[in-house]
Amino acid sequence: MAKEITTQIKLQAPGGQATPAPPIGPALGQHGVNIGQFVSQFNERTREMNGTIVPVVITVYSDRSFSFEVKSPPAAVLLKQAAEVAKGSGTPNKEKVGKVTAAQVRRIAETKAKDLNAYDLDKAEKIIRGTARSMGIEVVD
Repeated sequence: MAKEITTQIKLQAPGGQATPAPPIGPALGQHGVNIGQFVSQFNERTREMNGTIVPVVITVYSDRSFSFEVKSPPAAVLLKQAAEVAKGSGTPNKEKVGKVTAAQVRRIAETKAKDLNAYDLDKAEKIIRGTARSMGIEVVD
């Protein structure tokens, strides 16, 4: 018989460096999940992402066991890394904070493809370009 799902929790945590501190501890604690066990499993599975913010969807079952799925990092985080900037622009239509190449945008689209709402890579690339534009990052060819 399949386990009964109690809830799903969506969090963002640094890959390979998660701790029981907020937001992870309180979110899991209120559902009775073993926080230490989750943190060790999450850090083990995301070790190669070292510090990059990673979304995770945790499914909690009625017997307080859990399973989790690690998603790809947000497009904004990947764009900031590629452009080597700390944060996006406050006024992206006037003030540009960095530049990325079309090849970098393509690589980010390939990384995000399974999590984006796009049928092919060209459409995924268009979504990433839109995110870059809203952050004040120019895409140069």
